[in-house]
Amino acid sequence: MSVADPAEAASVHPVSRLDLRVEPGIWTEAEAHRPAIDAHFARRQAATPQIFNGRVLVMRHLALDGEVLSGRFIEVDFASFLWWRDHGWSPDFNVYNAFGAAALEGADGGFLLGVMAPWTAAAGRIYFPCGTPDLSDVTPDGAVDFEASVRRELTEETGLTMADMAHDAGWTLVRDGRRVAVLRRLVTRDATEQVAARVRGTLAGQADPELIDIHVVRGAADIGPDVMPFAATYMHHLWAARAG
Repeated sequence: MSVADPAEAASVHPVSRLDLRVEPGIWTEAEAHRPAIDAHFARRQAATPQIFNGRVLVMRHLALDGEVLSGRFIEVDFASFLWWRDHGWSPDFNVYNAFGAAALEGADGGFLLGVMAPWTAAAGRIYFPCGTPDLSDVTPDGAVDFEASVRRELTEETGLTMADMAHDAGWTLVRDGRRVAVLRRLVTRDATEQVAARVRGTLAGQADPELIDIHVVRGAADIGPDVMPFAATYMHHLWAARAG
């Protein structure tokens, strides 16, 4: 099945295998707006000096065949990605914002989401530990390693590692327009509030953490407007499945 129509409602799909690779290419649709992109980034960086124009990956081609998710990525500058994001993820640019995320769940069933710090490009937004893939996620043979990306983002943002997990329930794709979140459900060994307290302690010891807090979600009432749609869709899907 091709996954291509950004007008479709958000959808959730089980995924058992990822076939993700980087390929040569230029984001021609973005390059046509280079002066506007550079000016936009200059304004954003003046307001938030901590952001920088590194190299990231966007997905050019996307397909789902059964439970196999295939994607092909190209390398772009963060300024172009940020401009596209801030202008509403327009489908006219023919790419997807595809990334891996650590869907953290406590041993007692609560979910643990991060609150992004004011000095980040996503200030105030709440979602599972994740990040835009970059060149460090590319293996020597050209594969884009979402599993390594999830492990890295998990540790960088929370201090947790896979050793803190009791159960790895595999991948789930949440597709919402041009945002393609590939979530790895990780259940911690300890209860939700215990893990949250530990992560808050880690954040308190960092000079400029990406997260400023952990937001615990146990039900729909805990999902406010700052919770990113992909995270909300994922949690609602799990709750519905458990309710039978």
